[in-house]
Amino acid sequence: MSAVTDRLPTFPWDKLEPYKATAAAHPDGIVDLSVGTPVDPVPALIQQALVAAADSPGYPTVWGTVRLRDALTGWVERRLGARGVAHTNVLPVVGSKELVAWLPTQLGLGAGDQVAYPRLAYPTYEVGARLARAEPVAYDDPVADLDPTRVKLLWLNSPSNPTGRVLAKDELTRIVAWAREHGVLVFSDECYLELGWEAEPVSVLHPDVCGGTFEGLVAVHSLSKRSNLAGYRAAFLAGDANVLGDLLEIRKHGGMMTPAPVQAATVAALGDDTHVAEQRERYAARRAALRGALEAHGFRIEHSEASLYLWATRDEPCWDTVAYLAELGVLVAPGDFYGPAGGRFVRMAFTATDERVAAAVKRLGG
Repeated sequence: MSAVTDRLPTFPWDKLEPYKATAAAHPDGIVDLSVGTPVDPVPALIQQALVAAADSPGYPTVWGTVRLRDALTGWVERRLGARGVAHTNVLPVVGSKELVAWLPTQLGLGAGDQVAYPRLAYPTYEVGARLARAEPVAYDDPVADLDPTRVKLLWLNSPSNPTGRVLAKDELTRIVAWAREHGVLVFSDECYLELGWEAEPVSVLHPDVCGGTFEGLVAVHSLSKRSNLAGYRAAFLAGDANVLGDLLEIRKHGGMMTPAPVQAATVAALGDDTHVAEQRERYAARRAALRGALEAHGFRIEHSEASLYLWATRDEPCWDTVAYLAELGVLVAPGDFYGPAGGRFVRMAFTATDERVAAAVKRLGG
């Protein structure tokens, strides 16, 4: 086991514990903006679908029910604008983090192969590369920075975690064309696509980007944020049927099955847009309140045009900012969790309750 753990970085969130203790000692309690975990109720129609499917004594299938695949293909066409999406173009997964961490291994990557991801990025992209013994490589611009003869898997992330940056349609088109020219497989993490605020995120599966073919492209989507289903571990892939077909076979051998009640809940969630709009309104109000308070307090916000985070700086080392806010009872994530380039930023989630967001605003002088 040590041979595996030695390849992995220190789990970053453990470093935050002393600051969490400081924030928790605030007389009015902690305001935890460090992790973007949903706090609002699971919509009633999704809970009802889960309960109705609770009597599921048999094994579920890795590929999911026909109803689930119908829901996935329908949503991908309706929401992403993709065309000609068949059942072979979708695959449910047990939460998106599991997929990110184990994808390089499932693709058969190893020593000598490179897994590339944005300079500022979700740490699990690097973890996935290390678990497979592949080489993790960070980039600013994949076309300019990477050696296409070595990169076997290219991660895109738009909207970005942690920065909230959105890749424009022409930028996505340029990257996809380059990747296809060199035979580089593209996985696009689009888990925050429905949370655009000052920009409209576009999927790599949109015809204007992919040219009407999914060859070499897979999009990753999650219901954790849009539907408050982080506890359900409901996510899915859409794109290249050949890639997904191979992954399906591998995952069948590995028993990577989404529980049957969660499959039923996913069908209900993807079939309803009302709860998504209502949740967006909650997040929009919290985002506006926090952003205004932070800027009035002297913070500068960069990017943050989408996702569930504010990428903020006081132009000082990120851990100094973490310590400063912890004294106010507010816990945030240091930017260097997401790469050295984030060393002077912090990431603030606006997934706290209205009451806790109001408390943070008050402590910042708002």
